Amino acid sequence: QVQLVESGGGQVQAGGSLRLSCAASRAYHMGWFRQAPGKEREFVATITWSVGDTYYADSVKGRFAISRDNAKNTVYLQMNSLKPEDTAVYYCAAALSLRTTRIGTPTEYDYWGQGTQVTVSS
Repeated sequence: QVQLVESGGGQVQAGGSLRLSCAASRAYHMGWFRQAPGKEREFVATITWSVGDTYYADSVKGRFAISRDNAKNTVYLQMNSLKPEDTAVYYCAAALSLRTTRIGTPTEYDYWGQGTQVTVSS
């Protein structure tokens, strides 16, 4: 059973920064999704395991950066210039295999973390 342990959420003012971390028990393609109250879970960013290709939702391009430390099986999400609309529960996700055409689809991911709250105040 794969375990994903997230950390780094919190509350910040608009324009601020936060960094999320997700430690996995083994190596996978890793991604971040988020879910705001009353909304569906939406894709944020993904990084592939071997090559380290990165993919981002349009809403976070230029503000968020996903990276990974393969030696630690840990993925990071650096979030800068945060906006109130970034407020959500952020989930780490892991995929055994990943079709690039479906990177933003939650069902493509096999394992999920417990979620960490990010709140951005105006």
